[in-house]
Amino acid sequence: MTKRPNIIIINPDEMRWNTMGHMGNPAASTPRLDSFAENDAVSFENAYCQNPVCVPSRCSFLTGLYPHVHGYRTMHYLMHEGSDTLFSELRGAGYKVWMNTRNDFIAGNVPGLMATQFDEINIPERPLISGRHEIIEGFPYSHYIGVIDEVKTDINDTLAACERIRRQKPADDPLCLFIGWMNPHVPYVTDQEHYDRINPDLIEERVHYKDTEGKSEMIRKLREFADLGEFTEEQWKEVQRVYLAQCSYVDDMFGMIVDALKEAGIYDDSLIVFLSDHGDFAGDFGLPEKAQNSFEDILTKVPLLIKPPKGEKVMPGKTQSLAELVDFYATVMDYAGVTPTHDQFGISLRPVIENTETKIRDYAFSEGGRRPCEKQADEYHKYGDAGPAKTSDYWAKMNAEADDSAHAKGTMITDGRYKYILRLGGGDEFYDLEKDPREMINRIDCEEYKSIILELKMKMLEWYQETCDAVPRGFDTRFLTKESLTPAE
Repeated sequence: MTKRPNIIIINPDEMRWNTMGHMGNPAASTPRLDSFAENDAVSFENAYCQNPVCVPSRCSFLTGLYPHVHGYRTMHYLMHEGSDTLFSELRGAGYKVWMNTRNDFIAGNVPGLMATQFDEINIPERPLISGRHEIIEGFPYSHYIGVIDEVKTDINDTLAACERIRRQKPADDPLCLFIGWMNPHVPYVTDQEHYDRINPDLIEERVHYKDTEGKSEMIRKLREFADLGEFTEEQWKEVQRVYLAQCSYVDDMFGMIVDALKEAGIYDDSLIVFLSDHGDFAGDFGLPEKAQNSFEDILTKVPLLIKPPKGEKVMPGKTQSLAELVDFYATVMDYAGVTPTHDQFGISLRPVIENTETKIRDYAFSEGGRRPCEKQADEYHKYGDAGPAKTSDYWAKMNAEADDSAHAKGTMITDGRYKYILRLGGGDEFYDLEKDPREMINRIDCEEYKSIILELKMKMLEWYQETCDAVPRGFDTRFLTKESLTPAE
């Protein structure tokens, strides 16, 4: 058979889709990603994550399963024994799988579990950011630090990934390398070099605090607990600038990975995927960070850039074709020539990569939140009934999640023009993204949209009917045998 391609997966955390220059952001400084999209890869303008926080999103895109299928809807329930992932399946097909220690999908408390997924796990020194709690006086939940002398986060992981790439020879077993970065995740912190790259005069005006009538109860609760109403426009502009500087730092590290691939002589023959797990408010609606059941494009639309290996057809540039991150799993398996061992819901993006005018999805979905009885699904009750200490950076977010109505289960559907959000509590939402691309006006009660809302609601019902579970493959016997009655040794 033809030798399988090397697979390089680059996964920054919390990076919005519109933080790159080629996506039309004049303040962005991402020349390596922009060049990659122009010359070698397809960049998806409308790629949606399936949950707007870390763990559920990763559990979803690494299996091709939606968060509701197996209950991966929380920050505390990760994949256990018997979970077939992209990595275990690639290992089974002969790949050597490498990752750094940025996990957020495999249960770290299960002995030996990581060894079923990876051949090599790099554990370099991962320095914490000094001064994390020394944030702007009077606004302890802004997550803002600003400019420091040196940012060390992620660089050791990147250097280790480059070293592993340079060891890879064309004749070796194929390599799957997964590198997860913390940046541009909060806290908002950068160094002077990257800060200076961002021209504050080019930063788009944020969605203001007052522009929230009709928004979800979660957003209102987050604002209440974060207490950032007197945070000045100058301070919010600094948040935006530092966040974009962090994305520029990501661009630098992406360039380091590409350079290492070219030095090793394996760039052309590699499948390269750059994707984020979710986005970030970064000042919009008067908020930092993200929320588990808030579905604005700034949280759910993410960078997704894919370069196929040499010999595969590609039409470099941008595409408006709708995609979901579950499609990442199906796409990688397709180019690797590996058949999934479990049923999944992703669609290979190969047709779009070959012709960017191709359309493979009519709708994209995202989901989050919990039922009132699911206290294990919020981050507040991890600390008991009293909740977290106020010294925690995440105190405001965790307290908002303790509210059953604000943190109610919600599901989003979009066709790219319209977006409908159904919730068990806290208020439904509907947006006309053509008239209101920044989602400031909730038109859920507008008579002119009633038929469209009903149509989207029915499409959501059909989607849930189709994806409500994934039946395990295999056949068990219904009859007891002597062996089944004998205690295991």
